[in-house]
Amino acid sequence: MEYHIDHYIVGPVATNCYILVNEDAKEAVVVDPGAAAGPLHDKIVEDGYTPVAILLTHGHFDHAGGVSDLVSLFPDRDIPVYAYKGERQTLEDPKYNLSGNMGVEAKRYSATDYLEDDEVFEVAGFRIKLLFTPGHTPGGCCFYLEDQKLCFTGDTLFNGSVGRTDFYGGSMSELVRSINEKLLTLPDDTTCYPGHDSLTTIGDERVHNPFL
Repeated sequence: MEYHIDHYIVGPVATNCYILVNEDAKEAVVVDPGAAAGPLHDKIVEDGYTPVAILLTHGHFDHAGGVSDLVSLFPDRDIPVYAYKGERQTLEDPKYNLSGNMGVEAKRYSATDYLEDDEVFEVAGFRIKLLFTPGHTPGGCCFYLEDQKLCFTGDTLFNGSVGRTDFYGGSMSELVRSINEKLLTLPDDTTCYPGHDSLTTIGDERVHNPFL
């Protein structure tokens, strides 16, 4: 399979949004659409892709804020939205998803498919495993694609750092444990696509990340 990943920095806190594209099928998977529903829609249409899924690493506004708008911009598509089952409260409660606290409108977000830890699903020809990685939020997760040697790590693991734990449900000890048990067990050549800042690899973080 030929594939590529488009990268966009969106919203008021420079959130990374990714579009994972199966070039053979011209199908696209959007990861953490944040606040950029319009531009993402335009890019997908311009390039001739069919959007088939949205993946949410967690429920904070800067990652989930564009979900409903993006879905509504494709009225002829029934686009599923995937998240971990334990993130429903964060998504649905503005107090926990931080909307309204950062100069944006208080909103409720939701997913259509709440998955289990280590659950494997297939979209756009990609085989994806959800890895439950709490610590930044109670139901935060990462999406691992073993065949492509990549992982969307959201606000769990950054290049040389880790996610904040001072929001509701955050726990540094839980976050570090999640990373050690769920991410550092992946192959060193796994490329990490984080929710902020630049790409990294599991091998680099294992050696150089001061939080681990």
